[in-house]
Amino acid sequence: MHNSPDRLPIQYPTPEPRRMKRQHTPRYYAHRVRESLTTRVSKLFCTIFLGLLLILGMVAFILWLSLRPHRPRFHIHAFTVPGLNQETGFENAVITFNATARNANHDIGIYYDSMDGSAYYKDQRIGSISGLLPPFYQGPKNTTIVAGSFTGATLTVNSQRWMEFINDRSRGTVVFRLEFSATIRFRIQSWDSKRHRMHANCDVDVGQDGLILPVSKDRRCPVYFT
Repeated sequence: MHNSPDRLPIQYPTPEPRRMKRQHTPRYYAHRVRESLTTRVSKLFCTIFLGLLLILGMVAFILWLSLRPHRPRFHIHAFTVPGLNQETGFENAVITFNATARNANHDIGIYYDSMDGSAYYKDQRIGSISGLLPPFYQGPKNTTIVAGSFTGATLTVNSQRWMEFINDRSRGTVVFRLEFSATIRFRIQSWDSKRHRMHANCDVDVGQDGLILPVSKDRRCPVYFT
C-alpha cells in the first residue's frame, strides 16, 4: 500500500522500558524502624525537657514576685508651723509633723538601723533631727508612726527667712519639704539583705493659718535609694 503524497508520516512514541521495583532487604527495614524509634524518643525527651524548663521558669517567676521586696511607703498626715502669721514668730519658731512608714510586704520584714528627719524651704535645709527614731524592726504589713518637732537647735530660721515665709503666706501657700533618711535592711525569713540608704521626700503645702492644706494631707511621699 503506497502512502499518499498529501499525507504526513505519523510517528508513534517509543514506549519506555518498565522499571524494575527495587526490593529492600529485611536488614534495611530494621534499620528504618530503629531510626524512626530513635527520632521519636529524641522528640519525646526534648518535649519533656522543654516542659520542665517552662515549669521551673514559671515557679522561679512566681517566687521572685512573692519574695521581691517592696519599698517602704511613707505618707504625710500633719504639718504645722504655728505663728506663721506673726512677723516675730521666728523667735519661738516650731515646725511639727506627723507621718507614717508602712511595710506593705506580705512576708518580708524591714530593719531600720536609724532614721533622721530634715525640713527644707526652697531647697535650703532649715531644720534637722538626728536619730528621729531609734533602731527598730518593722514586721510585714505593719505601720509605724513617725512624728516630731523642729525647734530650738534643730531649727535654723532667722528673721530674713521668716519674712520669706510671711511673703509666701500672703500669696496663700508656703511650700516645705520634709525628708526622712534611714539605713534599712530587708529580712526574708532567716536571710538579711545588704544595707540600703533610703530617702522619702514629702512636699507639704501650708496655708495662711500655718496648717497643712488638704491637697497635701495623707499624700504619699516618693521613696528612693542611694
